Amino acid sequence: MNRLAGEPGDADADVEAAKLRAALQSWGLFAVTGHGMPDPFLDEILAATRGFFHLPPEEKERYSNVVVANDGDGGGERFQTEGYGVDRVDTDEQILDWCDRLYLQHPAALRGLLEEYTRRSEQVFRRVLSATARSLGFGEEFFADKVGERVATYARFTYYPPCPRPELVYGLKPHTDNSVLTVLLLDKHVGGLQLLKDGRWLDIPIMSNGVFIAPVHRVVTSERERVSVVMFYQPEPHKDLAPSEELVDRRGAAGAIKAKDFGDGVWDAFAAGERTIDMLKVKIEQEEANVSNTYL
Repeated sequence: MNRLAGEPGDADADVEAAKLRAALQSWGLFAVTGHGMPDPFLDEILAATRGFFHLPPEEKERYSNVVVANDGDGGGERFQTEGYGVDRVDTDEQILDWCDRLYLQHPAALRGLLEEYTRRSEQVFRRVLSATARSLGFGEEFFADKVGERVATYARFTYYPPCPRPELVYGLKPHTDNSVLTVLLLDKHVGGLQLLKDGRWLDIPIMSNGVFIAPVHRVVTSERERVSVVMFYQPEPHKDLAPSEELVDRRGAAGAIKAKDFGDGVWDAFAAGERTIDMLKVKIEQEEANVSNTYL
């Protein structure tokens, strides 16, 4: 990371930025070194993550994501995003992921660690954002100005229990992330992350997502338990998301959309295991075709 921090015109920083651009264009991911977070600190986060998932079931069930609605229509159950349980079911063909979204209170040690890790991880995010802008010949604040100062940050602590038949079960179905950048802290002992490259699923080694691709990836299960910590960074909700005019020809344009509306297409893409930007392109092309037909 230190090599990306040079002043404009710094030859070494420009070389590292070019390497970063190549990695993003061809793979969509890269390993980060020199981030300033010591191994004992990262080990402590992973250990506390295991502690959270080893809480007894009755403790977790207190925070279910299926609640009884009191909306004047006779009650009934409804799904809420935050809580303990499986994701919302939209279709019979949907591959289900168990994904708990909770306001972190226990273990108490993990909350303090998360606050410190969030602060340090955002420094990595900002540094990479500046370097990607430099790699494209823009000023270092080009992307930072577009996402805003108060980026939405989501932390996901993942736990994959031991699976006796890992060849039959996904840990996490194929998908792309809807974040500007995703920072992964992976289990140091058990792998499982795979990337789709040229039609083949490739194992990603254990290591500390247009022009830059958002890779389709998945997680496979193992006979051993595995944990990871994922940080997602998204623009301020009022920001417009659109390709830079300098980078786009008409065929590659995905169109403009508010950051807060981008999530409307994210769930459909996630459930289908597709890239959100591809689904947006198809939608825009269909809308343009409908407009053209109106004038025939």
